[in-house]
Amino acid sequence: MTDGPPPDDLAVLVHEIRSPVAALVAIAAAYPVSDADRQAQLLELARSAAASIERLLAEPRTETLRTERVDLGRLVLDATQAAMLPLARFPVGVGCSLGTMVEDDLIVDGDPVRLRQLLDNLIGNAIAHSQSVEVSAHREGATIVVEVADEGEGIPAADLERMFDAGVRLTNDRPGSGLGLAVVRTIARAHGGEVEVESAPGQGATFRLVLPGASGAP
Repeated sequence: MTDGPPPDDLAVLVHEIRSPVAALVAIAAAYPVSDADRQAQLLELARSAAASIERLLAEPRTETLRTERVDLGRLVLDATQAAMLPLARFPVGVGCSLGTMVEDDLIVDGDPVRLRQLLDNLIGNAIAHSQSVEVSAHREGATIVVEVADEGEGIPAADLERMFDAGVRLTNDRPGSGLGLAVVRTIARAHGGEVEVESAPGQGATFRLVLPGASGAP
């Protein structure tokens, strides 16, 4: 199956910069009411968001990689923590619950900023469609797998591939540009990996990011 057209660089920049900006807004709101340990965590999240903005402005093309040894599990935890910040502003019982289970030593050769972009999009997409999201990361042989599972309305079989094409939206019930999943697949493939989805109407969806483990890693 052929890929759809790549996302427009300017459209991607506008889409992608919203996530780190939203994180900074949430961090600014949470910082004054947090204890010292939490403030230290928030500062690290803020530094990551600022680095993402700087990189997006300098290199909007998602295929452009600066490869290094990356702890993907740490990135998953950071992305989950950032996603939880705006959720914490809702009263108990409202909004979305977000669970995380991550194994240790999930090392890949990759670009940490691009991989964080990918994770922000996957997690944000799940939150937009479900009030219960589970994020996990583990090793399967020589590969590292991140799964993002939601309990949303599910996806018809005919839409499972085209949903990764730039500009495709499966519903008009929520705001969006149809770029997030296209960015996810572009970044995954640039790393020699793939993103897959398992879903059916009424049964939620599970997205699987599969990346090769780092060369020489245990």
